[in-house]
Amino acid sequence: MIDVPAISVQRTATIRDALLKLDQAAFGMLLVLEPDGTFERTVTDGDIRRLLLQGCGMDDSLKRLPKIKSFVLEDGYTQESALALMNKCVINHLPVIDAQRRVIKVLDRKELDEKILLSTPHMGSWEREFVDEAFKTNWIAPLGPNVDAFEREVAEYVGIDHAAALTSGTAAIHLALIMLGVRAGDTVFCSSLTFAASANPIAYQGAEPVFIDSEPESWNMSPVALENAFQYAIANGKKPKAVIVVNLYGQSADIDSIADICKRYDVPIVEDAAESLGARYKGKASGSFGVMGVYSFNGNKIITTSGGGMLVSDNEEFIRQARFLSTQARDPALHYEHTQIGYNYRMSNILAGVGRGQIRVLNERVASRRRVNERYREGLLGCEQLTWMPEPEWSYSTHWLTACTVTSTKSGLNSLDIIKKLAGDHIEARPVWKPMHMQPVFRQCRSFNHGDHSVSQTLFEDGICLPSGSNMTDAQQDRIIDAIKKIVAES
Repeated sequence: MIDVPAISVQRTATIRDALLKLDQAAFGMLLVLEPDGTFERTVTDGDIRRLLLQGCGMDDSLKRLPKIKSFVLEDGYTQESALALMNKCVINHLPVIDAQRRVIKVLDRKELDEKILLSTPHMGSWEREFVDEAFKTNWIAPLGPNVDAFEREVAEYVGIDHAAALTSGTAAIHLALIMLGVRAGDTVFCSSLTFAASANPIAYQGAEPVFIDSEPESWNMSPVALENAFQYAIANGKKPKAVIVVNLYGQSADIDSIADICKRYDVPIVEDAAESLGARYKGKASGSFGVMGVYSFNGNKIITTSGGGMLVSDNEEFIRQARFLSTQARDPALHYEHTQIGYNYRMSNILAGVGRGQIRVLNERVASRRRVNERYREGLLGCEQLTWMPEPEWSYSTHWLTACTVTSTKSGLNSLDIIKKLAGDHIEARPVWKPMHMQPVFRQCRSFNHGDHSVSQTLFEDGICLPSGSNMTDAQQDRIIDAIKKIVAES
């Protein structure tokens, strides 16, 4: 933030004083104020140079500056409107004035051009070391020492015996369903409030997804809706082959309740922990409860390999089979022999090197995202229209994304209004996931609500995900908080 007094002068100031202030501020512009403190005009080093060329001396005052109407913005501007005026006038700085024409801030194009994104990759110093080693040893293709080590390191971190590094979390879910024998005509229960990658592998197998609603307490799979779905399925002779439980936005579902239900009906759980590596449920790692667990290392996740995923399991045979299928199901023969359909799903040694560097700072990344969540809650404490995603007592969430809902009855705003207004300030916010049962591609699929209405649909209609990157600065977050306060206050 530019210090307004540091770049302010009056016409009684000498040219020498103005030049000294320009030099000290290193900003390229000064504000000329009236004796009562109201704004008159801007002055640049070019303006002063012209005064000197007209014969003024260093001890002459700025009174010979011509009267001009400088471009200004009134409070209430957006980032977009400010940039538009800068582009139109070919200038890099703009004073912002209040109703009394007092300068409250000065905008700098460099700051306005900056966009605050939802969740960006956060690289450290370790990644380059492992990637360089792969180049030095020519381990460029899929497989290699980094892949083997990354699998061991992730498995050790989450307390699971075995892991297979893959090209994506989606690939991991797909392989899990294959190994559980999911085929055309089968059904698989899946959380509704999730990204399409959780459900698409069900369709890859020709099976039918059945979508399970969220519970208000965690926003994750509702045990009540799950029990209803099982009762319906058993009554109709269509027991599912698996249940895909999604841990939303870095927070585990109520696994004990869900696992009790699945155990009673003898149906395995695949835990989609794509967004929740580093989270815990009752002290145990998210992703370690199902017969198989899935993590994603996509570019926006809490740690990244650019693109990648991991399948974990205590069942060694599942992971052995996953590695086999993910390398085109090549049988052990000198020639290329295939008795099964395989997939090109194995992670490269280069990307695994990035992952090895990232896993070393995972706890720091989790701490940073939790701090972001805390600062939002503290900074927006007075905004009663906002209700934050709950964190039950049994949960230790990473807060991969900080999410909240907007109570439109308390405000003239709804969630989309806030998202659009933030976009005008170059701040990326998003709705929460559109539930799978509302997606056109799955419109024919059955779904089960938590109660007399769909909790996940309400969360989608009212929910917002705010920028939550672990590399976001306090100044950037303060800018978001101030923008939201302003939007709410004007509603």
